[in-house]
Amino acid sequence: METLVLNLKYQPVARIPWQRAITMLFAGKVEVVDTYEDRTIRSVSFEVRMPSVVRFLRRLSWRKPAVRFSRENVYLRDEGRCQYCTRTVSRAEATFDHVVPRRLAGHTGWDNIVIACVPCNQRKGGRTPEQAGMKLLRQPFKPQKLKDTFRFTFTWEKGQPLAWKNWLRDATYWHGELEQD
Repeated sequence: METLVLNLKYQPVARIPWQRAITMLFAGKVEVVDTYEDRTIRSVSFEVRMPSVVRFLRRLSWRKPAVRFSRENVYLRDEGRCQYCTRTVSRAEATFDHVVPRRLAGHTGWDNIVIACVPCNQRKGGRTPEQAGMKLLRQPFKPQKLKDTFRFTFTWEKGQPLAWKNWLRDATYWHGELEQD
């Protein structure tokens, strides 16, 4: 069973195991907003209904997360374009090229990896762009943020606790069939 976690403004921020919700409750970090009607947690000295929805009692202080180095994020940084011929490359066709090859002490990181199409990557081979007579569209860099980052929104779907429906958007609005006139 899971517990829905709300921030101070009653906005959903996470789904956690009920055990973690109980731990945060006893630590004084959350309050119980709603419980499961048919679930009870018992110990030797007390009995409490299992929390369905909890809310943080203090404002969450979020650090701005750094953009992680990953294939997907390199693809987003380079906007899906081969950095040599500027052709748009699908995710399936995209290869990741070391600007300075590893055999020449190049490392795997933001400032040495770019998206390349297969023909350009094969043409460049294990050489630098200068040695291969190729020019980079732009030098690789570590981005501060990415344009197309996916933002997760919580939606209520059939099978989830009814108590969550008050706090989550109805998924059928976005994912259900449209009625025809």
